[in-house]
Order: sequence, then C-alpha cells, then structure tokens
Amino acid sequence: MVPDPDSAAGAERTRLFVYNGGFLTQKRLRRILTLAGYDIRLGLPKDGDCVGIWGNSPTAYRGLRIAEKHRAPVLRVEDAFLRSLHPGRAGEPPLGLLLDRSGPHFDAAEPSDLEKLLNTDPLDDTALLNRARAAMERVRELHLSKYSAFDLDLVAPDPGYVLVIDQTVGDAAVTASGADRARFLEMLVVAQEENPGARILIKTHPETMAGHRQGHFTDQDLSDRVTWFDKSISPWPLLEGAVAVYTLSSQLGFEAILVGHKPRVFGQPFYAGWGLTQDEFPVQRRQRNLTRAQLFAAAMLLYPTWYDPFRDQLCELETVLDILEAQTRAWQQDRHGWTAAGMRLWKRRHMQQIFGRHGKLRFTATQPDASDRPHMVWASQARDSEGAVRVEDGFLRSRGLGAALVPPLSLVTDEIGIYYDPTKPSQLENLISERATLRPDQELRAERLVESLLADGLSKYNMGQSAPVLPHGHRILVPGQVEDDASILLGTNTVRSNLDLLKTAREANPDAILIYKPHPDVEAGLRDGQIDAESLADLVVTRTDPASLLTQVDEVWTMTSLLGFEALLREVKVTTLGAPFYAGWGLTTDLDAVPVRRGARPSLMGLVHATLIDYPRYFDPITRQPCPVEVAVERLALGYSAPSGPFNRFLSKLQGAFATHAHLWR
Repeated sequence: MVPDPDSAAGAERTRLFVYNGGFLTQKRLRRILTLAGYDIRLGLPKDGDCVGIWGNSPTAYRGLRIAEKHRAPVLRVEDAFLRSLHPGRAGEPPLGLLLDRSGPHFDAAEPSDLEKLLNTDPLDDTALLNRARAAMERVRELHLSKYSAFDLDLVAPDPGYVLVIDQTVGDAAVTASGADRARFLEMLVVAQEENPGARILIKTHPETMAGHRQGHFTDQDLSDRVTWFDKSISPWPLLEGAVAVYTLSSQLGFEAILVGHKPRVFGQPFYAGWGLTQDEFPVQRRQRNLTRAQLFAAAMLLYPTWYDPFRDQLCELETVLDILEAQTRAWQQDRHGWTAAGMRLWKRRHMQQIFGRHGKLRFTATQPDASDRPHMVWASQARDSEGAVRVEDGFLRSRGLGAALVPPLSLVTDEIGIYYDPTKPSQLENLISERATLRPDQELRAERLVESLLADGLSKYNMGQSAPVLPHGHRILVPGQVEDDASILLGTNTVRSNLDLLKTAREANPDAILIYKPHPDVEAGLRDGQIDAESLADLVVTRTDPASLLTQVDEVWTMTSLLGFEALLREVKVTTLGAPFYAGWGLTTDLDAVPVRRGARPSLMGLVHATLIDYPRYFDPITRQPCPVEVAVERLALGYSAPSGPFNRFLSKLQGAFATHAHLWR
C-alpha cells in the first residue's frame, strides 16, 4: 500500500538495524525502505527500533538472533511478485518490495501480514476488486511475471499437457514447506497417476535455465511421457494450454489460479488454503474461501510496497504495470539489436540511446541481404525496404522543432506500414480497431492522459507564444502544413496545398472567422508551404502555441495535420480534406476518401489509447530509460527535452541558412 506522502514526510522514521550488506549497497532497496518510513542503521537496536532481514537468506540468522536478544520486532524484506525484467542476480533493481512485520509470506509456520490480510480483511470493496480484475487482465495481456523478459515468439506446446513446476534447490519457500527432492518426485508420480496417458511437462525454473541454481528434477526423471520444458516462454500461454498444474510453492501456482486452474499444491505457499487450490498439506487455520480477485487484491494491491523510479516515490500497482509495459516492449523489440538505415548522422546518437540499450544498432546505407537482427528504416526512406520496421516521430514529440534538430521523446515503430500513409494498412489502424472496445481501466487511463494534456497545454512541439485575442464569431482554425509532407502526398486527392485548403474552407464557410496558422517548420524557413493567406483568412497567427488556439476555436479544417487530432482531444469539431490517421472512424467530418477498412467505431478515448498509449515508444530524458506516456507528459510539462548537443545546434543553423528542403525529423 502507498503511505500518505504528507504524513510520511513529517513522521519520524523507524530505525531499522540491518546485518546484511545488501541493505547498504543496493541503492534501490535503501530508497524504497526510506520512502516506506525506515531509517537504515548499523549497530544494536533499542526500544522502538526494528531489525531488518532479507527473507530467509543465509545472513537472516544474524538479525534474528539480535532481534531476539534485544526484543526488537523483525521486518522481513522480500522482492515483490512483479520484480523486474531479469532476476536480481543480473543486477536489475526491483520495482517493489514485500515488507512484513509478522513472518515470511512463504512460511506457513506463523501467519504473515499477507495471510492476515487474506484471513481478516473484508476484501469486499467494489473499487478495490474492480482494480484487481483490471490489473489481472493487464498482467496477462502484457505477459508479466516476477521476471518478465520472455521471448514472445516462442509458442506453447499443443494444448492438453500436464504442467509440473520445478523449483531451485535451497529455495526458501521449498525449505519452509519442509520439502526436498523426494517431495518433488512424489508430485511427479501423482501427476502421472491422476492424468493417465497425458503428456507431462516439467517446467524448469528461470535461474536453472540461466545456470545460476540447480533444480530438483534431473534427466533421470524423464520418460516417454515426461519431458523438460525449458524455454523462456511467457507463463500465461503455457498455463492456458495445460489441463492440470502441479506445484510445490512456485509463484506459477498463483498465476495458474489467475488463469482459472485449481492447481494441486504440495507445499504451503501463501495462495494455498483459500478454496482456490487442491492442497496436499492444508494449513488448518486457513478456512476462508476467496475469489481470484480477492486473492489478487490482497497479494498485489494491498500487501506490496511498489516504487516508481521515474518520480522517485512509492506508487500503486497500476503505475508499475505502466512501467513494465514500456520496459518489456523495449526489451522485446531491441534484445537482438537492430540494423538501421535512412538515419541521418545527427539522429544516430539519440536512436542508439532509445533502441540500443539491449543490443547496439548497426547503421547501414541499405537493408542488409541477410542479418540475424531486425531492420529498421526511417519511414520516409522506406520505399524499397521490404519487411523493415518503419520508424517515425511520435505525436508528443519534444519542446522544439524536429527540423531544428531537437531530438524526440517519442517515436513510433510500425511493422506493417506507417500511420501517415493511408494507401496501405498500418499498425496504428489495427490498434485503433482493437480499441473500439475499452475496459473501464483503459478508458480511465485515456481520460486521465487527456486531462493532463489539456491541463498542461501540450501538443506535438510545445513551442510558440500564447494566442492573441481572436475576433468574435464562428472561429475556424485552418492549420498550414509542409506541402511536400508525405501525409499530403499520400493522403489527399483534391486539396493538396495550403492555398487550396484556405479557399475550400472559405467557400464552405463564407461568414466564419478563419484563423490561419502557418506550420512552424515553414515559418522557420526550413520547409515548403509559404503562402499569402491575408486575402482569405481573417487572421494569420504566427509563432503561436497551437494548444492555446484550440481552446478558442469552434472548428478545425485541415488536410492531414496532427492539429486535427489535438482538436478532437479538446472536443473541437474537425473537418478533414485528406485521410489522416484519425479520419474515417466516425469522429470527424471527412470530405475526401478514407480507407474503407477503417470500419470500426472507437470512442474518442479508444482513439487516444491506441494513438498515444499503444503505438509510440517514449524515452525519459532524465533517467534515459523507456518510460510510460504519463512520464513523458510530465517531462514535457516541466520543460524537459532530450539534449540536442552543440553539433545539432550547428547543423540546425546551417540548415536554416540554406533553407534546405530535406526530410529531417518531421
């Protein structure tokens, strides 16, 4: 649970005496404990102090002895059930901790704080259980587990198998259940007896696969029916394909419950005894029957202490899910490294920062004939790149122009096409269609995102001065565009210039107040599209922040400008004379042809979720990590942007001097 930050800030921290070096050397561990109200100390505890130990680690006995001698309470610290991409042995810090003042959650010898929650908390709050159901869905759809670096290209075996879950020798949860190899062999025998003729898969522990620790099963336990399953696959499709699950105390048993199994349990883990498992060794004091949502609510929402590294504060589970969503997506896409073409020299350092964390980018002039790496290409250079992933700026880009060589905080990757080209399908179109139906949690996230954007007045480039006072009347904003922009060349049929756009808007609205806003790249002399708008527009606004304009207008008429999407966010009526990505879904008045494949009818929040949450990748300029959209929005609101460096500034000035029309950052 997240403590009240105001009360925590003013409250005196509990002194926590530790005797394990990890409490001192692991910065993230220290930070979470500090935010949770503990002051880590060395020495001996006094009245009111606490002793901290790490689970049942080899050093835990030191703290237990001192706590007993000085009659000090013990705080048992463990990793949370959603920890990180990789195991702690790989050096990755946790996103949450389990802080228990009663006992280890994995040891049924005495009730833990988690068991007390499960036994005594009403767990009947509608809002809490709705959060639990939504989070359960997200954990499954994002393929999250304690460690979440899974190869999603791997597929589960054909359904119909029995899953027997191995654990590592010396695991504290195994020891606490009084189990050894004989217990695991008994479990394997029972699995075969209760499922005659079925295939038996022994699921290997991740640390066994990595060579860190030995499991309980060996090759001697295999047979014609019994085989290893040691692939780094997501547990969710693996569990969904099983007809039965057998475990001693693995977290996979908990996840099996969430899938809908009633696993056979040969130990005494926290999730046993609540009517959701078949228990070989029941814990007699656990007599309550719970639903899956209640079990999840206690174990994942109420019990852990979650941490947000971007804001350096404790948080709720939902924020951790947002973080893991960004991290797992980046790892999935980047883990093999990339080859990259169509990237100008000034872009490459920033591209390496965003896409090269797990495997470096190799920049090439053209697409390699053969490579063990996926290939990406800047979308405008992708004409002859078959099978390449197209890359383009995102819709919440930066504070400053791309044509001025300001690096972006968001990029989109598209394996099908690219969002501004309506002549072909794109991944964004698929995402918009999928978001025609939203869960309540998805709707709420999109609504909160829009509220933040409007409150902070954010748009794509976030530059320009406040809008002047506009003339009275029915105000229509007509945004100019770069006339050789690919979205116009590919996405319009009749109106293809700024002048024709203004003429069409005037002819259709002779009595309206037309406000023309030139594109900032055109104003800066960096791209084509300059026109004399004075004769058609009632007002020409230059160097103006579009967000401040949109709050004062009644309509937007555009060819394909992103301003049309930003107008929709502000509930401003939009008329399109081209086929931008947001046209054709029933949210705009479309005067040009739009693809017939855009037949879905998402709500505005569905469009927002697909466009701003699902499609782009975001980069935090402070931590230099992949981040959720909400973090990028906060950084932009506070004025942060990715550093451009002196080389970029020099190129920008040179570009302005020669008024080049090259396609740079769009």
